[in-house]
Amino acid sequence: MGSRSDYDDAMSAMRALPAANADARDLIRYATLAPNGHNAQPWRFRLSERRISILPDLSRRTPVVDPDDHHVFVSLGCAVENLALTSAVLGRPGVVTFEAQGNGAVLFDFEAGPASRSALFDAIPLRQSTRADYDGRSVSASDLTLLANAAAVTGVDLVLLTDRARTDALRDLVVTGNTTQMADVAFVRELKSWLRFNPAQALRTGDGLYSVASGNPALPDWLGPLAFDWLSSARSLNETYARQIRSSAGIAVFTAERADPAHWVAVGQACQRFALQATALGLKHAFINQPVEVPSLRPELASLIGLPGRRPDIVMRFGYGPTLPYAPRRPVAAVIET
Repeated sequence: MGSRSDYDDAMSAMRALPAANADARDLIRYATLAPNGHNAQPWRFRLSERRISILPDLSRRTPVVDPDDHHVFVSLGCAVENLALTSAVLGRPGVVTFEAQGNGAVLFDFEAGPASRSALFDAIPLRQSTRADYDGRSVSASDLTLLANAAAVTGVDLVLLTDRARTDALRDLVVTGNTTQMADVAFVRELKSWLRFNPAQALRTGDGLYSVASGNPALPDWLGPLAFDWLSSARSLNETYARQIRSSAGIAVFTAERADPAHWVAVGQACQRFALQATALGLKHAFINQPVEVPSLRPELASLIGLPGRRPDIVMRFGYGPTLPYAPRRPVAAVIET
């Protein structure tokens, strides 16, 4: 099953700070530390003299859970935010635009400027989606303001739920969504195809949902899928989600003004900035996107957050919790387009 220490060493190397004279490959390495759906890493990077283009890699899409590629473009937005923060630290700030031609691409054009380091950049190698119980502590009003300010991106609204009545209502939507998804044979088959059950498997693929990073024991390749079938019923997962939401300090819901790829990229930028600011404040976060992945639940979620008629994009719980093993990433050479 591989060595946990070897796995941790590989993750440390992947998250090492870029050198002062870092090249484009190091920028891309930091960009790929961004969160993304099922850790499928659905991106390709194209290099030119003054531009890095991030293109959707539709060979790595998840068509059952994400049939319109919404999560793909949110993932590109998360990645370009990491890229922009890292490039600014190296004295190469840039401008982000969306190119709608073809399958759509996110363009980062370098500009001249002074080096600018931020707490968000420092948080990039520390950020992780922590699928664990948190300790139930609340977050101060001043820190909630910092989180909201960090996530302020044009075209995206953020609603923070910290009162028990609305977080309980959100919990019910997550449970309903999870029940629906776990009853879908195609959804479960797709989810299982992205699960990685031990260090060797996670290192070999460089992608997927590393089960140990969710607090589960490492299992042999052959046993992991069987154990998932035995232990991961809708009921058991619903109990886990309900407990984890109850242990959280609050819920963040991101909603774009329009439902199109350009705005989904902006959502990715906003939620990544929120996640990095949370990390800088010592907070953990995890995605609970069932209410946006099950279309019939979106109107109820939109009403819950006071934005009826809109399509909610991302749901994220946050709070104080443990540090777990980091998720794998593919080598930089595997994501650069030649």
